Amino acid sequence: MEEEIRTEFESSGFIVGGAGPGDTAQILSTLLTYCINYKMSPADLVSNWEVYYLNRQLDGLKLESSYLDGFSSHLQNEVKEKLIKEETELHIYSSNDIDMLLSSTHTDDEGFPDTPSDKQEKPHGQSSNSELTPLTTERLSSCRAAKTNGDRITPFAQRVNKFTQYYVLNPDNVASVPSKHETETSEDELIRRIEPSQRCTLQVQRSKPEPGCRFMYDRTEDRFNYLEDRIRRSAILFSANGLCREPADPTLASEENMFAVGMVICDGEGRLNEKSILLQGSVEHSRGQRVRLDLKDINQFSLFPGQVLGIEGHNPSGHCFVVSKLIDSIPVSLDDQLPCAKKQAVDNQYHQNSNTLPRVLSSVIAAGPYTTTDNLLFEPLQELLSYACRKQPQLLVLMGPFIDSDHPDIKKGTADQSFHDIFHFEVLRKLQDFTQYLGHSVRVILIPSVRDAHHDTIFPQPAFDMNLPEDTTHQITCLANPSLFSSNEIQFGCCTVDILKQLSGDEISRKPPGGKAVDRIGRLATHILKQQSYYPLYPPAAGVPMDFSLAKEALEMPSAPDVLLLASDLAPFVKVLSLNEDMEQKQFVCVNPGRLAKGIGGGTFVELYYNEDTEKTKAFIMRI
Repeated sequence: MEEEIRTEFESSGFIVGGAGPGDTAQILSTLLTYCINYKMSPADLVSNWEVYYLNRQLDGLKLESSYLDGFSSHLQNEVKEKLIKEETELHIYSSNDIDMLLSSTHTDDEGFPDTPSDKQEKPHGQSSNSELTPLTTERLSSCRAAKTNGDRITPFAQRVNKFTQYYVLNPDNVASVPSKHETETSEDELIRRIEPSQRCTLQVQRSKPEPGCRFMYDRTEDRFNYLEDRIRRSAILFSANGLCREPADPTLASEENMFAVGMVICDGEGRLNEKSILLQGSVEHSRGQRVRLDLKDINQFSLFPGQVLGIEGHNPSGHCFVVSKLIDSIPVSLDDQLPCAKKQAVDNQYHQNSNTLPRVLSSVIAAGPYTTTDNLLFEPLQELLSYACRKQPQLLVLMGPFIDSDHPDIKKGTADQSFHDIFHFEVLRKLQDFTQYLGHSVRVILIPSVRDAHHDTIFPQPAFDMNLPEDTTHQITCLANPSLFSSNEIQFGCCTVDILKQLSGDEISRKPPGGKAVDRIGRLATHILKQQSYYPLYPPAAGVPMDFSLAKEALEMPSAPDVLLLASDLAPFVKVLSLNEDMEQKQFVCVNPGRLAKGIGGGTFVELYYNEDTEKTKAFIMRI
């Protein structure tokens, strides 16, 4: 069993070891105990380790004894969350419950279970909590205050530090903790650079499928055509690039060196490993047949099921292709520009101002859930909008889920309103008040999620179909999931399916001996641009309702955006990335804002200031 655990870790690119052989044996014994106590297979244990490794952003790929205590806490939390999901009536008591029971002020609210315990004074003249007033008392505090509580979740209404800035993007791509002086001086830095009255442009470049489309009608033929089109299109781009020869059939026995294009497939139902890598060619070049890949001569690679590759090598036996060179980045077509007919200008002034406006934009980006798990009051959303009222960004991007199907009240059916009414009264009405307060200087973009209970559960997913009042039609824009749009000539790509977490569970990699530590999250994000697809993984992960009849136009990424927005359960980040290591190709900013609400506590969002290019761009991850 211990050898099986070691083999599973090594197949995922990790090394189990300590200072000596005794330490390695002790680590394996501890991991075996975890498997027994938590009833996990070695594969499940490695999957949990990868999530812990990514969230903690650990250096290196060596599993040392110093990581075991934190990993054990992570496993305990995973088991606890699983129990809560299975037993909806089960409550796991924690230190928060003890504090609540010992608090003398809690008895004052016992008769009002539907009233938030946060008793903030309303400004003079404010008649209802739906009116938005900029917060005048909130201040950005230092990161030390956020770390004092460790992993403990403070109930949302009992928060002390409402907005904590704990990550600053700098040109070196390094997270830094702001000092007290920097916190005070940078608090309003974004808004000082752009006049609040300056309205940004908005141009929707791709938002498919359309609202009201037919779905759940995909056939086996649609699935085949989607995969065949990806392979065939990639082969054409490799040939047109001029750096590669015409693709050949990799399944034919030949001692001559050849070039082939195909898709990575796993030989079996389990997890991909070095012994189970197959390449499926196109019908045109190899009649859709598969061949096993031998990667012994490749020092460095990163592969996952569904990835389209270009390979060079030979097939001496006809059964195994020995790879000498591997190309995992599909070339960009020079003609891959969107036709003008497919570009939709949201405002009439776009064509007049597009040549004069600089590539400068202030934005606030958040992803749901927007309410805590103990109620449906949407207090985090209200706090976010109040913060945006004070900062006055030009663009507010809100990604789903808005009405989270995983919320306890939604799952148990105890909500006293329909899902559409909750969205209309608790979300849409707040956004209308927000846009009316700031006037025409702000734009709001709404992107759905497959976890939205009030919307079509399909991916790719159409935009919300809403009848907005005329005064807010040009301020609130609904886009599909995924979608591509530009604002002030800055191109944004958005996807709310957690592709990063799903790729992390299916990817295998190898790095050269003695090589430097690799930013794995950054590598996962670059896979999306290299594959020119918002969802390159195949087969889709469990829980992703993929409709292949709609996927061809919607999932294709025609061009690399300046900013890539990927909502994920992994730790929030803002990174400047490039498609290759020598940084010659176009750089882009990848943003995971995290979740605005986490359990009964607040989460994170991102404040992004894009200025001409990535070198001058600044970003702040804010903990609400």
